[in-house]
Amino acid sequence: MLKIILQAPHPVSPFNEPARDLRIQNTPLWLYQRNVLAPYVTREMEIPSNARLPQSREPMLVYRDNLFFDEFYMAEFMRQAKRRGRPVRAAFALDDPAFREHALPLSTSYTAAGPLYLADMWYYPHGPEADVDPLVIDMQAREVGYYHVPSYMAGERGDLIFQVPMRAMMAIDAWAHIFIADVVFGLFKRGNRFEQRLNDDLAYKLKVLATAVYEGQQVLGCSELVKIGKNCLIDPHAVIHGPTTIGDNVTVGAGAVIENCIIGNNVNVSQGCELMLSVVGDSTFLPFRAALFMTSIMDNSMVAQNTCLQMCVVGRNTFIGAGSTFTDYNLIPAPIKALDGHDELKTSNRPVLGGCVGHNCRIGAGMIIFPARTIESDVVLAASRERRVIDRDVKYEDSDHHRMRNGQFHKHLYPRRGEKDLESW
Repeated sequence: MLKIILQAPHPVSPFNEPARDLRIQNTPLWLYQRNVLAPYVTREMEIPSNARLPQSREPMLVYRDNLFFDEFYMAEFMRQAKRRGRPVRAAFALDDPAFREHALPLSTSYTAAGPLYLADMWYYPHGPEADVDPLVIDMQAREVGYYHVPSYMAGERGDLIFQVPMRAMMAIDAWAHIFIADVVFGLFKRGNRFEQRLNDDLAYKLKVLATAVYEGQQVLGCSELVKIGKNCLIDPHAVIHGPTTIGDNVTVGAGAVIENCIIGNNVNVSQGCELMLSVVGDSTFLPFRAALFMTSIMDNSMVAQNTCLQMCVVGRNTFIGAGSTFTDYNLIPAPIKALDGHDELKTSNRPVLGGCVGHNCRIGAGMIIFPARTIESDVVLAASRERRVIDRDVKYEDSDHHRMRNGQFHKHLYPRRGEKDLESW
């Protein structure tokens, strides 16, 4: 089958980079897509979004390159599409809670069609055709609580919950969608699937129990749930609970606590760090007592000691200084707004949401960042009497390095679209 990839040219703020190049589950999105679709396709072609599809009679899968989908969604999509034998387009029903609550807010990719929303994925069994049927795949959402909070925080919602799908698919239009894809549609889904397998597969449950007894571990800490790569150095006083995946050449110091995370290769997690439901990219350094909760960090970044990030997304090659705090909750119960796919502030549909830092940023020590604020790629922020609290989005023009001595040495590596000739101020 031929795979045709449609380019989504609009970059995602504040990274100034297309979604295909951003990391999801510690893998570039384009590579994640290729790995999921490997069992179905024999060759691929990439074309601009406005280009005509090649006229061929062979089976064809067409999708836009900002889509995140897992193997479980694609297996069901391909099964139903082939069974129909007609051209189909991926669609969502508004009564699917995972789509309605998490994928649709802040998105600009879906096309409304009556009670359905159409996604940019098509299957043509005999080449391109004009007449296409919508194909709705149930994402099998389950309600999962993640905060048991006082009633004044929960309001009418009760406890804070996610609608976690067993099959995941969504468009990455805004930075908050990276958080949803990594945490809700990624780590939470993996935990749900593990619990389902324990309930449905007695042989697997016995295998997990036997492994825990043989290794002298708690069930959540045995090697069936905690997968560790090669050449890792893990202190015996570290606590690691699964499902967790740890890459190669990773160091974990004494007193570190890791629960349900993805840890990339060459990562250093120092003493006393706490990581929960987070994705940590390759070559990331977390000095002592750094804390991550439901946070995604891309490759080659550093979060310094005593810094706390909750429900945040951090780009590559970025430094966040010691003692900084990314808040995630409005003290006054006003809706939290975040940048959507058109770089406009819209309601995020999240009662709690952290902030986002782009690529190649340098954030000084002791900063406080308000919920859902963004810091654009290539920004330098130094704590001062005038600026220690970030209460609005920070653009490249606001970067402190423009006023610093030797600021010209900080390179502008991720300019906005149309600014490719701009190196530094």
